[in-house]
Amino acid sequence: MKRWNLRSIETAVIGFFLIRLYGIWFPPIETWHSWRQTLTGMMARNMYEKGFDFLHPMIDMGGSRTGIIGSEFPFYQSLIAMMSEIAGYQHWYGRLISLLTATVASWCFFYIIKRIFSERTAWFATLLFMSSLWFSFSRKTMPDTFAVSLVLIGVYFAMKYSDGKRFINLVFAGIVVALGGLCKIPAVYLMGMILPVVLNRSVDSSIKRNLICVLAVAGLIVGWWYFYWVPYLVETYRFELFFPKGIVEGINEIRPLWADFLQKFYFGGLRSYIALLPLLFGVIWLFKKKNILLSSGFAVLTAVFVLFAIKTGTVFPTHNYYILPFVPVMAVLAALGLEFFGPRWSLILLVLVCIEGIGNQISDFRLKKEVSYRLDLENQLDSILPKNEKIVIFTGANPEYMYWYHRKGWSIDPGGEKDPHIIRDIRENGGKYFVVDKHAEDISGFQLLAETRDCKVYFVNR
Repeated sequence: MKRWNLRSIETAVIGFFLIRLYGIWFPPIETWHSWRQTLTGMMARNMYEKGFDFLHPMIDMGGSRTGIIGSEFPFYQSLIAMMSEIAGYQHWYGRLISLLTATVASWCFFYIIKRIFSERTAWFATLLFMSSLWFSFSRKTMPDTFAVSLVLIGVYFAMKYSDGKRFINLVFAGIVVALGGLCKIPAVYLMGMILPVVLNRSVDSSIKRNLICVLAVAGLIVGWWYFYWVPYLVETYRFELFFPKGIVEGINEIRPLWADFLQKFYFGGLRSYIALLPLLFGVIWLFKKKNILLSSGFAVLTAVFVLFAIKTGTVFPTHNYYILPFVPVMAVLAALGLEFFGPRWSLILLVLVCIEGIGNQISDFRLKKEVSYRLDLENQLDSILPKNEKIVIFTGANPEYMYWYHRKGWSIDPGGEKDPHIIRDIRENGGKYFVVDKHAEDISGFQLLAETRDCKVYFVNR
């Protein structure tokens, strides 16, 4: 049988990188989750224009507030801002950062799994991983895959430290894991992949102690941000991105959406129905081997992630990308399950799963031409209003239009112009103009100031 060697996995990782380079220059108006990309870009653009304030991430939808928001630590956004300092702000910098980091993480993932299981299992798991939901989201301007990538890279260097005792590897592992958790807290649970090293009796006790201490410090840093600083930002500036739920509250919200919740696990993560077969066999493999260490490790990782999912309430079952931190675990389970099918059928199943996974995501590599007019909204509004004028738009929590208008102000729900309390707050805090997308809505009862091809501007005062 052909040897599963280093050269082949490098070729696969580079191949997936080159495929995903297509459209790396696209603005965030593709099929999936343009809104989260524009929110991330909005934070990055504010860092570029107003300075690198890591402790006070800012968006443009604050209205009468400052726009400072309790959100993830803006390390990812700062990298976009740094690139902007060099070449001016562009919408696609985040895509390239995500893709480069995810490519390195895929290579590290191979060696992590090879260390724990075998080279063959690592090969299978890495291909499944790269053709999963990771395939499309690892090229989006979002911190989710970036955070998971950093934690995987950190685990790889932690394992390197356990092999060679080079202290620099330990320090780097701690820094990278902490940054990954700061960028998106659910990614932290993947630190559990280091458990086989910590619980291995053949590993020197001083190495275990150092690993535990460094990763504990990384966890404390992440905990300080999310459980102390973010609540402080929310209390001080009254603006929140996360709305974590209690366990009972989360279960009650998920209960009517249980089918969507389960779908994320049997299809959404690996983007393949065929993958469900090896995935189930992977679970059987764990019981068949009767390896308490491995079984308990997978059980703990799964339980912690499900807890995260429950605490998001309706968000997890209604957003396809919240499963991303669990995809590496699913890829390993499916890879283990492939071992049941023998050399020939395991390869056939692997190819089919990869084809289905990638095929189910090809549509996300196309832009929605019907919304391409948004790319010109800033220029159109510049012809009517000065840049420093606050505006009022009607997209609720969706940040896309405010991002494209490149303004600050209020984003209220449709019909909000009829609420006298909302209008009073807007007027008292300097809001003078409603901006309406001609393709989606209109309002009545207000004086029209001007209009362009795609938008209308009304005075807030009647």
